[in-house]
Amino acid sequence: MSSGGFAAHRLGRIEEAVTGHVEKGGVPGAAWIVSRGGETHHGAVGSPVIGGEPLGLDAIFRIASMSKPVTAVAALILVEECRIRLDDPVDELLPELAERKVLRSLTSPLSDTVPASRPVTVRDLLTFTFGFGALFAAPGTYPILDAASGLGVAVGPPKLGSVPEPGEWMRRLGTLPLMHQPGEKWMYHSGSAVLGVLIARASGQPFAEFLNERIFTPLGMKDTGFHVPAERRDRLTGVYWEDPEGGGLTLYDDPADSKWAEPAVFPDGGGDLVSTVEDFGAFARMLLAGGRPLLGRTSVADMTQNHLTPEQAAGDFILEAGYGWGYGVAVATRRLGPTVSEGQYGWDGGLGTSWKNDPRERLTGVLLTNRMFSSSSAPPVVSDFWTSVYQALDD
Repeated sequence: MSSGGFAAHRLGRIEEAVTGHVEKGGVPGAAWIVSRGGETHHGAVGSPVIGGEPLGLDAIFRIASMSKPVTAVAALILVEECRIRLDDPVDELLPELAERKVLRSLTSPLSDTVPASRPVTVRDLLTFTFGFGALFAAPGTYPILDAASGLGVAVGPPKLGSVPEPGEWMRRLGTLPLMHQPGEKWMYHSGSAVLGVLIARASGQPFAEFLNERIFTPLGMKDTGFHVPAERRDRLTGVYWEDPEGGGLTLYDDPADSKWAEPAVFPDGGGDLVSTVEDFGAFARMLLAGGRPLLGRTSVADMTQNHLTPEQAAGDFILEAGYGWGYGVAVATRRLGPTVSEGQYGWDGGLGTSWKNDPRERLTGVLLTNRMFSSSSAPPVVSDFWTSVYQALDD
């Protein structure tokens, strides 16, 4: 047994598991990092693009929804500095969300509304309960979904279509009624997007600039941001999705002509960041260490506990049974097998990434791939990675 609690003879199974998926053609490339008790191991296999050069540990991936915990930490920095308060209405900084109207039901026309029972708060945004978010349904199913899509404020894959700048994005959002009463129901994603605008207005600086100054630079996350500068473009991976007809892998975003080549017009705090395993590993270890040097430990404890009632979480297929939601992270509310301890927290990114912190095991792990998820459930490469990580624990 090593001092960090990994079994040396079992660590090789992590690489074996991930390499197997690359060799079978299911995943073009992957990089990972695991840390426990001051001991860190990492690796990379495959290629940035199919047929390309070997993938390096410094490869840059689109981390998609793993952006959400970063945005939550940014908001909590401002909470600790008393520039925003968890239970204060957001009306002053986000007047677009003041005096909300709420649909009588999801199937109602946009004119069939009732007044909001209370204002939207910062906590509502952090817990995804402010009343607006993802509706996974076909066009025409809900009038509010069609209206949100037409205005460019509906939830979709990162960088899909044009998005207006933050002020205009908020103005458009403000023309729509909420889907549910504030605090009534968990709805995915949009809370993080709105938080990015709130953070910019509360801090007096662009959201991307705030993240760089207050999170990325202090943690040495030099390759994390909302776009990839030209001098780093050679390290940007492609990202592939499965062709539903032919079954092969098709480029969703080509590094040679990437949507991440230029600064984001609307830096979406819910899904637009790029990063590396080393960078995100530093972020994950910061949280596992109680927030140092960015946050106090009580803020991290609050961020990483479940804040949802069963009624708030009911009916959403993204939050699987046994999980609740903190601030930007899913939280396991009970043991769910050998790879999920009670209190484990983290989140995946739909463009092919996964991260978990396990305080009970003093463990953090990050897997970044360039293969988009094809459903809300983690693909085999992700589940096999976590099985391999947990079987290597040895104390």
